[in-house]
Amino acid sequence: MRNKAGSIEFKRSRVELLKKAALVLLAFAPVAVTAAQAPYEPVTDARLLAAQKDPGWLMYRRDYTSSGYAPFDQINTGNVAQLKPAFDYETGLKQGHESPAVVNGHFLYVTTPLDHLIAMDATSGKVLWKYDHDLSKAALKTVCCDVVNRGVALYQNNVYMATLDNHVVALDGATGKVKWSKALMAPDVGYAMTLAPLIVKGKVVVGVSGGEYGARGFVEALDAKTGKMLWQTHTIPAPNEPGGDTWPKGAYKTGGGAAWLTGTYDAENDTLMWGVGNPGPWLATLRPGENLYTDSVIAMNPSNGKIKWHFQYTPHDTWDYDGTNETVMTDLTYQGKPYKAIVSASRNGWFYAIDRTNGKLIYMEQFTHATSVAGQKDGKVYTDDDMRPTPDKEVFTCPSFLGGKNWWPISINPNTQMAYVPTMHTCMKMKGAAVSYKAGLPFLGESFTVMQDPTQKNWGSVQAIDLNTGKQVWTHESDLPWNDGTLSTGGGLMFSGSADGYFMAFDAKSGNVLWKSDQLSSGIIGVPSTYTVDGTQYVAVYAGWGGATPIWGGDMANDPKVKSIPTGGHLYVFKLAK
Repeated sequence: MRNKAGSIEFKRSRVELLKKAALVLLAFAPVAVTAAQAPYEPVTDARLLAAQKDPGWLMYRRDYTSSGYAPFDQINTGNVAQLKPAFDYETGLKQGHESPAVVNGHFLYVTTPLDHLIAMDATSGKVLWKYDHDLSKAALKTVCCDVVNRGVALYQNNVYMATLDNHVVALDGATGKVKWSKALMAPDVGYAMTLAPLIVKGKVVVGVSGGEYGARGFVEALDAKTGKMLWQTHTIPAPNEPGGDTWPKGAYKTGGGAAWLTGTYDAENDTLMWGVGNPGPWLATLRPGENLYTDSVIAMNPSNGKIKWHFQYTPHDTWDYDGTNETVMTDLTYQGKPYKAIVSASRNGWFYAIDRTNGKLIYMEQFTHATSVAGQKDGKVYTDDDMRPTPDKEVFTCPSFLGGKNWWPISINPNTQMAYVPTMHTCMKMKGAAVSYKAGLPFLGESFTVMQDPTQKNWGSVQAIDLNTGKQVWTHESDLPWNDGTLSTGGGLMFSGSADGYFMAFDAKSGNVLWKSDQLSSGIIGVPSTYTVDGTQYVAVYAGWGGATPIWGGDMANDPKVKSIPTGGHLYVFKLAK
């Protein structure tokens, strides 16, 4: 698919995706629940607060800081070459596999495309139970960027999953029995959920996708015991709310601002931080103003959802640069001054460090070629007006709307003081087009063509960035796009996977590749995780090519090397050979 006409191709790809999804749904019969063989330890508030020290992997990015870092050092720079497969599990699905393995004791949980949830023994891969969410009545044609699911949350004796048809489901962690299932809204209005929920003080916090369909984004908290809605915060303020004057009259109702990735919780300051996506429609001339809180991180009170502060990465976005990328908590020192910060590698090509106590910018540095977002003045980001498309003007801008980094998460290592960033090298041609809102149809107003960054030889890389300066320390280039998240460990390693199906361990300090798996079943876009059970450390990752790149990648998706990437989901789990 060449993406010369964005809105037309958007419709075509959704139809193709719906056909594929329907075939898969017919192939999946209900699966009987079987009792687990190992005792299940409740995941308490205390365990979640101390998740960094837990032997398991209790949430999407391991702990509330979203660090993607585990202190385990049994597997380290000296012995990682001895890493061998412990087990693997084939899902039978061909769409993108993006879930991490979430582990509590002997219980390992992964989700699949189309909202299947699998519980297995974390040491052997033996399936304990399965849950297949019924999507037969879901409007999958309004799901953007593949029918993915990014994982689960754990709390007390339950496991929680958000679904493509806007449900949150609570299941017994040991048996798979459904405790409750709550619908946030109807499944046919352009909304969906693809994120892993976050548990904060007895609340299941989720956000919605749908920014390309004129949805009005929100973050919502449900009672973990009952599923009752406790609060809902819209990411696009109404006229009578703070920030409401940054939109034209009535535009907030279709303003986008999807909150489709898992947030971060600062327990010290009792603050929930969540990324907010692009405004709708894409064409900015149709909605004058800064368009808060799109392309921002918002800080909220977890008790009531009230917004404390915000920082906007891309004001008045017209390039689909989003702002949903994870915000990672870390302490850093910049120009001799210590900060309690959050860092984020944004779709717009800039790496940001922000004071997490007040939302003030510490620094922003380019981590890939960026032309439309130009820099900052007095702590506020500004853009290049000449790079804004209109119906009469086509622009060439970098990065493309796929971003310098898309959804796949970074990790940090507190020992090296580095962040590890999967990176894309794409640009795009973009031109404005006429558009009007109609429920359930794409709300773009721009056409686009994705192409290679002319300043780069490759489609992607993974790189290390010094947290104290924002500058690149090392980079590992890739002919193919690098679409996998990163995992950092106390063994001095960084793990990530390539699009051609190789899972790798890098020396976290130098970037040297210390270990490379045999070629796996498919390209890797799953979030790697690591855990220990009975004194043995394991590393897990999904192989299962899909997601946004093959659908919206334009010239990149049509590259023969990219087109030939096989599909098919396998969870691979590794440990040291004896």
